[in-house]
Amino acid sequence: MQNNCIYLDNNATTKVDPEVIEVMLPYLTDYYGNPSSMHTFGGQVGKAVRTAREQLAAILGADESEIVYTSCGTEGDNAAIRAALLAQPEKRHIITTQVEHPAVLNVCKQLETQGYSVTYLSVNHQGQLDLDELEASLTGNTALVTIMYANNETGTVFPIEQIGLRVKEYGAIFHVDAVQAVGKIPLNMKTSTVDMLTLSGHKLHGPKGIGALYIRRGVRFRPFMIGGHQERGRRAGTENVPGIIALGKAAELELLHLEEATARERKLRDRLEQTLLATIPDCVVNGDVTQRLPNTTNIGFKYIEGEAILLSLNKYGICASSGSACTSGSLEPSHVLRAMGLPYTTLHGSIRFSLCRYTTVAEIDQVIEVMPSIVERLRALSPFKNDDAGWLQEQEQALLGVRS
Repeated sequence: MQNNCIYLDNNATTKVDPEVIEVMLPYLTDYYGNPSSMHTFGGQVGKAVRTAREQLAAILGADESEIVYTSCGTEGDNAAIRAALLAQPEKRHIITTQVEHPAVLNVCKQLETQGYSVTYLSVNHQGQLDLDELEASLTGNTALVTIMYANNETGTVFPIEQIGLRVKEYGAIFHVDAVQAVGKIPLNMKTSTVDMLTLSGHKLHGPKGIGALYIRRGVRFRPFMIGGHQERGRRAGTENVPGIIALGKAAELELLHLEEATARERKLRDRLEQTLLATIPDCVVNGDVTQRLPNTTNIGFKYIEGEAILLSLNKYGICASSGSACTSGSLEPSHVLRAMGLPYTTLHGSIRFSLCRYTTVAEIDQVIEVMPSIVERLRALSPFKNDDAGWLQEQEQALLGVRS
């Protein structure tokens, strides 16, 4: 299965680059010293960590002193949100969007129970924000605006710099979850309006368990990991040296391949998307088809369920993901697609294909070959057709009734 796998689920996680593994391994074996130690054995490890920090800073267009290592994107989002609020205890308002990752949404929901007011900005049918709604939501009491750079399900890219300009007028801190954007979109924090930015190693061909938070110089930051002096006192705990070295190399390689890889991924993505739309009736692309990540397409196949499509693809060794929570046995669709106001017949049959620089033409063509027959077979078994969403709506109402 592993040798024959066609992996198109790269927004979930990516293959670790062999060069990344090569530079990482010695720090699991020979160079195991603590980078904070005073002796030479630890000092050489500390030097390697500094080099890796510079490599990561380069892909962000940032200074190495503005990088704080974390364990993952979720920790980075949590650290940024809580630090922004601790630095401004007199302010009690947060702005985010309805389509954020749970690492942001669930923190905001918890903060509402602690007396904070949260505005969840809506999106249109293309998954884009209304900047006038943002403007109307900003007040002098707004402590933080936290908005993702690119949506993990649809690939829709938000106008981050335009958002940041509005946020700055009100003196709020601007945090961006860029987990899906780093390595896919050119970034330059030196000219950006972003105050804090989250990234995760396993989304850019690095290992799991390592991430980072960019904190612009001058932004007040109160850590919630308290202990030693590591990360200039901003995140205590002995450094994950192998992960840090790996993330530095992964960032270096992503920056090296950025222009070539994104152009190639966009071409393959478009080949897949356009052919499926031309050969399979009643399917549609979800999200903004112009402002989106080059590697991502989310396609809604009407009248069938995403779970059934994924199971059928899996028989061919094809890995993709569903925009619907039905993959866990629920009939309730994803919060992202629901916020976009898509019809029920599209919501439930939406599949995300996400590519990377290892994706080949042959793999894309294999998906193109098998998808029409999969969709045709499943539609023949479908209990609803012709945009009649009544069956799904009844099932969902029944489900909501059970939950309540």
